[in-house]
Amino acid sequence: MAFHRQVLDDIRGFTLVTTAAGHLVGKLSSPRVTRQKQAGQPDKNVSPIGICEIELSQPLPDSTVINAQSDQQYQYAQCLIRLHTRPLGMLELPLDMPEADTDVYAKLIWQALGEQINAHLREDGLPEVTTLAACGLPVLQTPECQQEHANFLQTAPFASIVLSTRDRPDRLARCLPTLLAQQYPAFEIIVVDNAPSTSATADLIQQVYADEPRIHYVLEGYPGLSSARNRGILEAQGEIIAFTDDDVVVDAHWLAGLAKGFSVTENVACVTSLVLPLALETPTQIWFEEFGGFNRGYVQRVFDRASRKNGTSLYPFTAGAFGTGAAMAFKANFLQEEMEFDIALGAGSPASGGEDLAAFFHVIMSGNRLVYEPTSLAYHEHRRDYSSFQKQMYDYGAGLTAYLTKILVDHPLLLFRLIILIPAALFYILSSRSAKNRQKSSQFPKELIRLERKGMLQGPFLYLKGRSQKK
Repeated sequence: MAFHRQVLDDIRGFTLVTTAAGHLVGKLSSPRVTRQKQAGQPDKNVSPIGICEIELSQPLPDSTVINAQSDQQYQYAQCLIRLHTRPLGMLELPLDMPEADTDVYAKLIWQALGEQINAHLREDGLPEVTTLAACGLPVLQTPECQQEHANFLQTAPFASIVLSTRDRPDRLARCLPTLLAQQYPAFEIIVVDNAPSTSATADLIQQVYADEPRIHYVLEGYPGLSSARNRGILEAQGEIIAFTDDDVVVDAHWLAGLAKGFSVTENVACVTSLVLPLALETPTQIWFEEFGGFNRGYVQRVFDRASRKNGTSLYPFTAGAFGTGAAMAFKANFLQEEMEFDIALGAGSPASGGEDLAAFFHVIMSGNRLVYEPTSLAYHEHRRDYSSFQKQMYDYGAGLTAYLTKILVDHPLLLFRLIILIPAALFYILSSRSAKNRQKSSQFPKELIRLERKGMLQGPFLYLKGRSQKK
């Protein structure tokens, strides 16, 4: 036990912090990056980090189980901690301790998330606990949250999942099984093959899923993610329409979490998911998390026009805080009657992004509500190589200001409000202390920051170019 106490008190500089997004993450102060590098070159010597899940209603896995997810020998693992399937937080655990056992990990988890564990137990009408053991937190009865979930599924509405893809059959082959495995009573999957250069996607659907009635293949010849999603809306039969991409792997409860989000309050038009990294194997994947990633925390949040009273002065223009287009859902009648995705935005357009931001903004400004629902969980494969990440940073910058340009085109009177917000916006973009930048480590390549800002400068012109090319 002396070793266990020492581990808890001082294990490789282990401390706990709460990020700007409001979720707990374990941080290790000891460096994971070898600092020796050539001048002007991004550091490539970033240690890979394992990704795993730990369900606390079951016995905790040992470090060997955690570390056996791939051939990589990880020193650390980012572990999603769940209770009764509900995500409670992400904890970074050290894996290079030869004497560590499940009791050590149980203590670290309790130290970080004990308050969240007891809060969930109280919601379920279960007694609170004072510690976490290696055996987990088994219960002899069905927790209230799971009973409520089962009751919801009995009357859950028919749902459509729109999956847009282009020339990536390998990723599609990985994503589709997770969509088919949804624990949801009735749904369809619409695979929109967007301006393909080969028949690989059509061949995959025909060869593997010809006998699967829930999968429908649709060819959309006009290029662009927004165009593909709009085609999916036309084909969809569900009361809710969920969207994801081929570089995403979804949890078995992903669709149910989205569907339940619409009943949280009145006038919910959109629900977004908790999205975590599928892998953190390369420097670029780790840097993307430092850039902000897609994780918006582990607490359900409701956004509407009144939310600005308790938020940033930039609300609701910083629409990325609402979630990501990689995992989101809308009421079908809202999409069919009030909104379509702007084809001058998004991948495949000159602006290369911003279509999800524009959609979220439209939800808020139209007087509806948007719910961020962390019980809906997905994993996104971040770009692995540096050249792709360079393009992504430029595209993100361009997509942001292209989306803001769309706002001004659609709502000219908002120009005066945006002018007033320029000082706050400059602080948000440029300051190392802003919520946007303070998670970046000293190893985050400065070149990527410059590329993002270059994209921001060009985004308005790219949006106007795309707008002039609309079909």
